[in-house]
Amino acid sequence: MGELPDLKNRVILQVAPELSAGGVERTVLEVTEAIVEAGGRALLASRGGRLEAEFERLGGELFRMDVKSRNPLTIRINEGKLRQIIREEKVDLVHARSRAPAWSAYAAAKAESVPFVTTYHGAYSGTSGLKRAYNSVMAKGDIVIANSNWIADHICQVHQTPADRIVTIPRGVDLAEFDPKAVAPARVDAIRQSWGLLGDKRLTLFLPGRLTEWKGQGLAIDAFAALAPDERAGMVLVLAGDPQGRDHYVDALQNKIAGLDLERSVIIVPHIGDMAAAYLASDIVLAPSTRPEAFGRVAAEAAAMERPVIVSDHGGGRETVIEYETGARVQPGDARALSGALRAMIGLGPTVRASMGAAGRAHVLRHFSKRGLQTATLNVYKRLLEKGN
Repeated sequence: MGELPDLKNRVILQVAPELSAGGVERTVLEVTEAIVEAGGRALLASRGGRLEAEFERLGGELFRMDVKSRNPLTIRINEGKLRQIIREEKVDLVHARSRAPAWSAYAAAKAESVPFVTTYHGAYSGTSGLKRAYNSVMAKGDIVIANSNWIADHICQVHQTPADRIVTIPRGVDLAEFDPKAVAPARVDAIRQSWGLLGDKRLTLFLPGRLTEWKGQGLAIDAFAALAPDERAGMVLVLAGDPQGRDHYVDALQNKIAGLDLERSVIIVPHIGDMAAAYLASDIVLAPSTRPEAFGRVAAEAAAMERPVIVSDHGGGRETVIEYETGARVQPGDARALSGALRAMIGLGPTVRASMGAAGRAHVLRHFSKRGLQTATLNVYKRLLEKGN
């Protein structure tokens, strides 16, 4: 999987909005683990959040500040705070992972003459001149990390960033955590009990992700409703995630479920801590995002747990799911297409679906390991640090 480069006595400062839940936060933890293992100090400027304890357990050091704010005055104040951290902690390299904190981090790194790295985590919305200018900071790294080939192409097209400044490093899956053989049946039972499905023999469709419209929860409900009543009778759809303040969206989903008379067949559950067990508690995993995913961690994690996945046919989903081999890809935003893919996947039967799941895990093992991400990221650091010596 790759040997980590030596970062002994090196100090790396990551800058990210918060430590709640999501791909950015998980990658912060994975890189923190690698920096410490490689002999370096792993600092983070962030608001913090529910993953703080895990971050500190991995050896990370948190410098709490409101780097999530887009207020120009706050961004300028944060620049000063980051410059102070760089000087006092003798930071060797700064790595920014989101736009608002990246503006502060970029200015601070340049003022203190330390290398600056960005990870371009998503195809940021907005095409106006002002929005493009705001987004452009993510392409200002001495090295810009793209988390999929699709994102790398996007960076080149939108920002005209030279290809030699872009390094593609796909997000990684912890193959020890996401291993079907490592999950005890009791953990799966606990998940199904929390869903109210312990002992329920219906086929379980699972859509995890933030409860926000573009993740496709409403689309999945419409696709489920489009199935014949006798088909729906043998299935249950579980939508799992954190609304992060979008209570109006959750209310809209609940109203849709009630309006379609699907209360017994579609359930919404909170954020899940034990995702490995949650994937095993399901039969088919859905990731029907209506906007392109930069990478698509759900698809990769589910595949690692040997579950077939249905994704939207755009963005990073095209790289994480192999059509007809590890799952299916459908027209984005098309409920009928998603319904048809569900019907086809169900029709394949459990044996073929298990074969697709095994192929999915093999694909993840080859291309999307956490260790691969860690090694490649630290090699970027090493390259810039050696260049500066």
